[in-house]
Amino acid sequence: MIDLNILAESPNNPAFYSVLFTVLFAFFLSSIIALTYDLTTRTTYRRAHFLQSLSLISMVAAMVMQAIGDSVARGLGMMGALAIIRFRTNLNDPRNMTFMFSSLAVGIACGAFSFSIALTGTLIFCLAAFVLKWSPLSGSNELIGVLRLQFPVHAELRKTIESILRKYCKDFDLQEMRFLPQKTVETINDEGELVAVNISREEMIELNYLIRLRQDASITEFTKETRTIEGLYDVRVKFEKAPRSL
Repeated sequence: MIDLNILAESPNNPAFYSVLFTVLFAFFLSSIIALTYDLTTRTTYRRAHFLQSLSLISMVAAMVMQAIGDSVARGLGMMGALAIIRFRTNLNDPRNMTFMFSSLAVGIACGAFSFSIALTGTLIFCLAAFVLKWSPLSGSNELIGVLRLQFPVHAELRKTIESILRKYCKDFDLQEMRFLPQKTVETINDEGELVAVNISREEMIELNYLIRLRQDASITEFTKETRTIEGLYDVRVKFEKAPRSL
């Protein structure tokens, strides 16, 4: 059996078994974090290299911490070396950033021989991730919609439209309002002379809403009731999930 007393070695010059245990323990804890991410993420597509990075980056952090130890000179040298590397991978999703930082924190704690902190933090973090998965904060089935419609300038339909939005939507926001001029059609004879100008459309108002439906609301009923408003033209509704990217 391995004597656990070797873990009490000086961090400036750790023994081989101490380093081995630290790196493997960091990999074990970060793998739990990666598995938690995979089980609590609702998106269908998950990038394999991101899951692998969650498991591996803690080992790198642990090695860096053990290489630095308590030496200020090593720390400054490591900062200069890492400044040369430019990380160009974008983590646009704050949730992905949180999991990446948690894996880094595990590696740092293990590298500083704070194994109890690393283990306790990992267990509580993963438990919190599972709790949030089943909480109302998950927003797993939530769709964000865009409603675009047009109506004549003289028709005061905005209040009617927004009353329906309040009925079906949890939130809505007017993103854009456009005033469309009259559309005319010119008639030209065979000699190229302008014969008549006909007005084919009166002045219109176009509204674009960003909407979020209630949990118990039906998209079909919302669309049907919106299109039954007399005087509306070109009613378009589009729903999609908010994109998740790394």
